[in-house]
Amino acid sequence: MQKMLLLVKGLWVSNRIIAKKLKDRKTSYHMDMKSEQYLKSRIRDVKDFPKSGIVFKDITTLLKDPRAFKIAIDEMTDYCRDKDADVIVGAESRGFIFGSVIAYNLGKPFVLVRKKGKLPADTIKEDYELEYGSNTVEIHKDSIEKGQRVMIVDDLLATGGTALASAKLVEKIGGNVVGMLFLTELAFLNGQEKLNNYAVHSLLKYE
Repeated sequence: MQKMLLLVKGLWVSNRIIAKKLKDRKTSYHMDMKSEQYLKSRIRDVKDFPKSGIVFKDITTLLKDPRAFKIAIDEMTDYCRDKDADVIVGAESRGFIFGSVIAYNLGKPFVLVRKKGKLPADTIKEDYELEYGSNTVEIHKDSIEKGQRVMIVDDLLATGGTALASAKLVEKIGGNVVGMLFLTELAFLNGQEKLNNYAVHSLLKYE
């Protein structure tokens, strides 16, 4: 009987390990086309912002639509739940909007990645290049425990600089980045090329 219990327990542990490895792989997630089209219809283009020649994807029109916001949050929450994330990290500043609600839905801690000088306690920093110049971001040293599974959330994947810098911060303090999640992605900027070592998912892609 004892041998049988040990065998069953061994299989259970083995299956959990296999399941967790599968969660960490780059997996394709697709919401239905109707929802995707609806979300895209609620994001407006603003020409020549913040610089001439740039077409800015304005999500404020999505946020003020309760149906669209709910669809986006529900889809993003499901992805984080499937990845078994322990902590949700939001990148400044629109990542706070989505990340905090996802963390609330899942009953998980929410951690901020902020621009230099915005966090009050002891921090570490990471410099990076972004689509409109350069920047520095920081995270509190005590915000993530060693080995915790972390999902990084932001509204936009452009060149990938912010996401990569956020991942490096998480890893410096001992976290394990199990995924990166975005509402929108400007695929023509090839931001995912910087993020090859991570599972990346975007609800909406613009080619």
